[in-house]
Amino acid sequence: MSDFRIHALEQLTDQQVRFAPPGIRKEQLERARTLLTQVKPAKQYPYQFVCFRITDYRTGAYPNLLIAGEDLRHDLNLFLERLAWSLQTTPMEMPAEPMLSLSQVSRKLKVSTKTITRWRKHGLIGQTVLKNGRRRLGYPQSVVEQFVAAHPKEVSRGERFSHLTEREKEEIIRRARRLAHCGGSLTEVSRRIARRLGRSTEAVRYTIKNHDRKYPEQAVFPDVTGPLDAAAKQVIYTSYRRGITVDTLAKRFARSRTSIHRVLNEVRAERLLKQPLDYIYHESFDDPAKEPEIMAPMPNGEDFERQIAAKRVPRDVPAELAPLYEMPLLTREQEAHMFRQMNYLKHRLRKLQDSIVPGSARSQDLDHIEELQAKINAIKELLIRCNMRLVVSYAKKHASPTDNLFELISDGNLSLMRAVEKFDYSRGNKFSTYASWAIMKNFARSIPDEKKHREHFVTGHDELFESRPDIRTDEQDLLTQAEQASSKVNRLLEQLDPREREILRMRAGLDNAEGMTLEEIGQRLGITKERVRQLNVRIMKKLRDYAAEHRLEI
Repeated sequence: MSDFRIHALEQLTDQQVRFAPPGIRKEQLERARTLLTQVKPAKQYPYQFVCFRITDYRTGAYPNLLIAGEDLRHDLNLFLERLAWSLQTTPMEMPAEPMLSLSQVSRKLKVSTKTITRWRKHGLIGQTVLKNGRRRLGYPQSVVEQFVAAHPKEVSRGERFSHLTEREKEEIIRRARRLAHCGGSLTEVSRRIARRLGRSTEAVRYTIKNHDRKYPEQAVFPDVTGPLDAAAKQVIYTSYRRGITVDTLAKRFARSRTSIHRVLNEVRAERLLKQPLDYIYHESFDDPAKEPEIMAPMPNGEDFERQIAAKRVPRDVPAELAPLYEMPLLTREQEAHMFRQMNYLKHRLRKLQDSIVPGSARSQDLDHIEELQAKINAIKELLIRCNMRLVVSYAKKHASPTDNLFELISDGNLSLMRAVEKFDYSRGNKFSTYASWAIMKNFARSIPDEKKHREHFVTGHDELFESRPDIRTDEQDLLTQAEQASSKVNRLLEQLDPREREILRMRAGLDNAEGMTLEEIGQRLGITKERVRQLNVRIMKKLRDYAAEHRLEI
């Protein structure tokens, strides 16, 4: 896995190391050092600006890329290290300017060599030199002077640092033991002792924890010597989600606020990374030039929104199914675009997940994961809602008198959701074709299983059943009633002209088909929706008048 946080800066580094002449690389090294001293962690910087400051060349690549200051400082340090390492090694006795070794810089600034190494993150980057035939790390004197001028506080604080003596360590433990008996936490105790002795809080905390590890039987804070186990981390995360503050958790578990935040990030990362993610890959996902096209708004999106606003639920639709008629169907182009966008977002999410280690996950990366998941779920919900009428249509066709229609619809919706996950838009097929096959396949398996289950658990000799009167209708009676109803309907239809009969059949679904909306009937007959409504009212009035005159029940 790459150490770089920004892929574009990694590409730039690779290009300069491989192709830029040594003289140009030295100039870029100085420009990058200057830029590093000017970067503010809280700001964002355009990639093209960064590229120009380093190479003195205006590039057209990544025009919309903004880099956070913290990420830019991290990657600029890597850029400086790799560029310096790629330059030809210079003998330390023949430098272009005075060179200092690591130990010389340490003595000059009155700090430890470990501190010098830590300051690499702030721009104190050395370069390789030859000394006694071996490659060593050297620091140009001008670089050291620039660093001292740019970071006076860090240098001053480093000069004041000194190692704790044994007597000072004993004093820290003595004070810590007294404050711990008064109920102070490790963080509070460390802070108070650090103020009193003029030491850093971290140095005091480290001294106490190191003592407790060395002498567990005399530990000042016996419950804080080891790392938190998995169960404790889960308790911390769950408690935080329920509204308990970080300060309260820090006191309860005798940890610092930083430790609690680290645990919260770790558990959050583990939960986000455990969520399953399947998608249909396409080669265009790895082409940065295709991203604007893939992430563009849905084709004819304004027309789609207007159709939603104008959509009316048919009056004869049950209230439970009314929401299904609020979303219009997607065109083939809209469908393909949304499936492509959803799978592209999943591809980006997978790459981001692969780059994250739970123990060192950053909040920004976890926020980005949740943002991508929200976008994916929004597209998935849109595709499902626009195709749920397909499920209702097949459920009605497969439902028998003993079946619960809404249970079939619920079962079919699960098939629709799985179809959305598995559909390959790149083959050019319409989603409704693929989804229909998946729904019918599911019904062909689930309906016989449900019927077998019902027959298996029905008993014919239960005393409760025998004690109740048999109020079931005979099958022959049902057939007779159906024939009588069919005869009445045909008799009523004979009173209508052919056009009126056709409108009634389409509206009521008399041909074993789903009832059509007024708008759909109007499109079929080439008339307006309002005209269809007027004709439907007139037809129903004519039928009611005829039924009342001949005393027919309808």
